[in-house]
Amino acid sequence: MSRSLHVPAGLFDSCKFGFAQVAVVPTPLGRAIHVSGQVAWDADRNIVGPGDIGRQLEQSLDNLAAALASAGATLDQVGSLRLYIRQSHMKEGKAISAALKAKFGDNPPCSTWIGVTSLADEDFLIEVEPSVVFLTT
Repeated sequence: MSRSLHVPAGLFDSCKFGFAQVAVVPTPLGRAIHVSGQVAWDADRNIVGPGDIGRQLEQSLDNLAAALASAGATLDQVGSLRLYIRQSHMKEGKAISAALKAKFGDNPPCSTWIGVTSLADEDFLIEVEPSVVFLTT
């Protein structure tokens, strides 16, 4: 049993940078779906919603949905999210909450909001990292 990698449609191929967007690990109970943190990049690595944390979170969640779909999973199967938020934007809770409610409605996953000084690109305001999703096979 070894890990398999997925390059989801709509996301950039990160393998040339030394990491996978999606790794599927078989376990005795099914498949464990691991997804890298998602940011507001489109497939061409253009930032969607520069300066707008709500729009960046929406794009990050869309990217997460695409990543999960590549392995047969959905956002509804995510148990928790870690949101890495630029410290300078931690007070934009209303925009963050609105984006989460728009995507998940009345059935949101658990979440932890973590203030950070920076992310991989100075224009990123937020990064979303899901918990592992387990699928039975």
